[in-house]
Amino acid sequence: MKMNLKTQFIKIPKSPGVYFFKNRKGEVLYIGKAVSLRDRVRSYFGPDLEKTRSSWIARMREEIDDVDFEKTDSTLEALLLEARLIKKHKPPFNSREKDDKSFSYVLITKEELPVVGLIRERELYKNKDKIKPLHIFGPFPQGGLLKEALKIIRKIFPFRDEKCMPAYLQKSRTPKPCFNWQIELCPGTCVGEISAREYGKLIGHLSLFFQGKKGQLIRKLEKERDIYSKKQEFEKAGETQRRIKALEHIRDISLLKDFDFEDSRSNLRREEKEAPKTSYRIEGYDIAHTSGAFVVGAFSVVEGGKLKKSDYRKFKIKEKPGIDDTKALKEVIRRRMSHEDWELPNLVVVDGGVAQKNAVTLALREAGRSIQVVAVTKDKNHRPHRYHGDKKIIDLYKKEIVSANMEAHRFALFYHRSLREKMR
Repeated sequence: MKMNLKTQFIKIPKSPGVYFFKNRKGEVLYIGKAVSLRDRVRSYFGPDLEKTRSSWIARMREEIDDVDFEKTDSTLEALLLEARLIKKHKPPFNSREKDDKSFSYVLITKEELPVVGLIRERELYKNKDKIKPLHIFGPFPQGGLLKEALKIIRKIFPFRDEKCMPAYLQKSRTPKPCFNWQIELCPGTCVGEISAREYGKLIGHLSLFFQGKKGQLIRKLEKERDIYSKKQEFEKAGETQRRIKALEHIRDISLLKDFDFEDSRSNLRREEKEAPKTSYRIEGYDIAHTSGAFVVGAFSVVEGGKLKKSDYRKFKIKEKPGIDDTKALKEVIRRRMSHEDWELPNLVVVDGGVAQKNAVTLALREAGRSIQVVAVTKDKNHRPHRYHGDKKIIDLYKKEIVSANMEAHRFALFYHRSLREKMR
């Protein structure tokens, strides 16, 4: 790292925004948000970083060659900007959240009166054939912060949620209002107070805000306000003016308390000691073949200390590596990491030694993933003899590492034999 830190810190303002860490090639390593950009960035370069923060952050710091930033008018806008930039750049040190949560998204449904709500990435992919989206915004690394953000946004742009039944769907002659309508968080779709056209306009405003087009949105609202005034629709003009003022002076104090804390805790991979056993995911990889023929690969999954067979996957090797297991492993890793709908592991376990470990680590980096790798060397009786990798991780998860390794070998061998039988 050849940065002149003193010079860099002076350039960075003490205002909300998003910061970028880049390597020597100018590639984005990590994107984060902050209440104070200067204080937040400075925290990565203090003494004893590995002790006070995590070894993952310390490793990332070794690759940082430049810092860039983008200011925002509020912490709320920094949260939304961070999500858009993570989606665009896919930085290797921005990781998926743990404990079966994954990233969160804001989903706006495609229907006459769209519903606005939150959805986890896992549920989004699980129900992708059923969901009809008008817009999907994300990914957002912290679900808790996103919930708070949506509460703030809803005060400016009230919307219908899944609990609000539109008036035209209710059987009663007197439509029943939802609770959120009573506290002015629903625009009145449940009581027929707003037309589909007007509600569609409101959803359009909300979408512009999520896209980071606040300036364009304010200009649009100002035009609408003037039109309402000319038509002497003063109530609508007053409501539109209120939204303009709310956008110009966003009250996001509820986000300030945990803003930086959540960024450091959830957006980077935590120290392995902090990762709870109930959520730590290990994938074991192995290759099977007969003298270079019928080459297959497979991976097993151990999650929370238990085998998760529903997530096992097998691969018929396409690149004809012969007896080169390392080459086959690289293909498996590349193909597996191309599946963005599959949950990422915290640890990858491979059969072999240092050569296999290094090859898989390189393949992961090329796929834009920063994931720890442990290699297991077997003795002549095919029992674990030596481990290669981070000693802390190995000591903490040795039982799970062995299980993943042995299960991957069994699963790959089973697939190889079944494929060979079919070809006879």
